[in-house]
Amino acid sequence: MANRYYKKSTRTAIQKLRGMTSPADAQKLLPRVISMIDRLAKKNTWHKNKAANLKSSLTRHIAKIA
Repeated sequence: MANRYYKKSTRTAIQKLRGMTSPADAQKLLPRVISMIDRLAKKNTWHKNKAANLKSSLTRHIAKIA
């Protein structure tokens, strides 16, 4: 049950980050989302490559809107 909660919370945070249009707000949220992704990868809830791909795509998304 705990894994489901953390996965859903992280997915929601990722959707919120992708929906942002303000670069300043997105820059503030990005480290928190990356931390959440890393935590899931550390516990083997998500594969480490999936985590790396997500972090990369989110960082590129932030750079694009900036």
